[in-house]
Amino acid sequence: MGEEDSLKMIGNVKVHTNGIDFGEKNYDIMNVRPSLLELDYAELEERNLSVKKDRADGVSNEKFKEKFLKYLEEDKAIKAVTVCFTDMEGRFQMLDYDKKYLLGAYENLTFDGSSIRGFTAQKESDLRLQLDWASFRWLPSDIFGGGKVMIFSNVCDQNGNLYDGDFRARLSALTEKLKKDGIIVNVAPEIEGFVFKGVQAEQSYDEKAGFELATMSGYFNCLPQDNLKLFIDKFAEVKRALGFENEKDHPEVAPAQFELNYKYTEALESADQVQLYKLCARQVAKFMGLTASFLPKPIAGMNGSGMHTNISISKDGVNLFWDEGAENKVSKVARKFLNGILYYANDICLTMNSSVNSYRRLDPAFEAPNEIKVSAVDRGSMIRIPIGNEKSARIEVRTVAPDANPYLSLYSILEAGLAGMNAETSEIAKHEARVSGKVKTLPGNIYDAILLFQKSKFMKEIMGDSSHAKYAKLKMKEADRSPRALGKRVKSSEVLYHHEVTNQLLWSNF
Repeated sequence: MGEEDSLKMIGNVKVHTNGIDFGEKNYDIMNVRPSLLELDYAELEERNLSVKKDRADGVSNEKFKEKFLKYLEEDKAIKAVTVCFTDMEGRFQMLDYDKKYLLGAYENLTFDGSSIRGFTAQKESDLRLQLDWASFRWLPSDIFGGGKVMIFSNVCDQNGNLYDGDFRARLSALTEKLKKDGIIVNVAPEIEGFVFKGVQAEQSYDEKAGFELATMSGYFNCLPQDNLKLFIDKFAEVKRALGFENEKDHPEVAPAQFELNYKYTEALESADQVQLYKLCARQVAKFMGLTASFLPKPIAGMNGSGMHTNISISKDGVNLFWDEGAENKVSKVARKFLNGILYYANDICLTMNSSVNSYRRLDPAFEAPNEIKVSAVDRGSMIRIPIGNEKSARIEVRTVAPDANPYLSLYSILEAGLAGMNAETSEIAKHEARVSGKVKTLPGNIYDAILLFQKSKFMKEIMGDSSHAKYAKLKMKEADRSPRALGKRVKSSEVLYHHEVTNQLLWSNF
């Protein structure tokens, strides 16, 4: 019997009627489905872009709150709100609140912070979620399930103050402070990843066997019905529906590697999009019996994956990084900003390359962006100056790995860049001297990066003593579960204990 013949409406409930005797009202409750919101992709894109425009136009969070509280109350097809936040290491956390419950309790959403690695101790475990109503998104039902919408949140302590270990909140506070002076930070990340055969290929990784590539197709060379192309096509549809404003989708240099580019946006939203990008890629791959992996260097001897981060700053609508008469057409403001990043390169390295595996990517044999310098052409430089114009002039920080906490890494980069912009003349000279003469390189392993991070007064200042110490401790625990020397083979431990791959049980069994 066809789908149309097997359905019957009872009130506003859709019921499967196969083999059911309606005369006696004796039907299987598992076959009863309420009418849930399931928008097509065109409608999703239209709605999400509308909210995105309102965010860009500066609509206040209170206005968004008023609008979406009313919407949730009125739309009976919404069953749940997916509320999400990010822990200190960058793991994306999600929980679904029943819509009716959330409408009555949205100002008092609590969770056990001691269950999140790196957050509170057990004796002071309760934390709160502060909804960022401006981040409201309608979701593709084939990815997230029907009748759901999503809201990002910041984490607060028991007293309602922003929690110092939540770097979404830190980044939000920084960008809001800049907006008061008319300054907007625009960011466009280029996120690379691999697709491997099998579901949960990372969780079952064996270093002797390694990963099995989903295809041998690579850079700009992929048949229309190849697994990689089918994955990219579906993933692009999901991104478009979520309002990413797609630009270019393509296989990357290594076989089975991908990169889907999209329009730049304000810094906080850009970091939110990184989390959505990786989440949706993983779900699309799972539907295809594949694994989307964002390990920076999953296969030794092959190009790794990066998250090149393009940044520009505008004030009152004018791109401050553009100067048509300057070298490479980038302004003195941009030069000061990038010199700040280079000056603090070793200090912030751990926030941009936060896993054991990420230091394999900083291998100079594979266009590794590990040299602490700037260049318009040399892709081994930590910072590149792409060709641009008055609108697109920017710098590209090439060192960021795709498994970094996007909020923490971007927060660190911005703080370093702003320190360069605001430095006195004598300090600027030091920045310039740092990149002259013999080129220095970033740490080649996580232990050296942790040591530099621990010694950094700058990182203690921008993170706070408590968060700085917690983050170093987390990274040292991860490092100690893998051999000190990377060697030529990707070890099981650097995959299985990776912060985006592993689970609480595996860590407790160590």
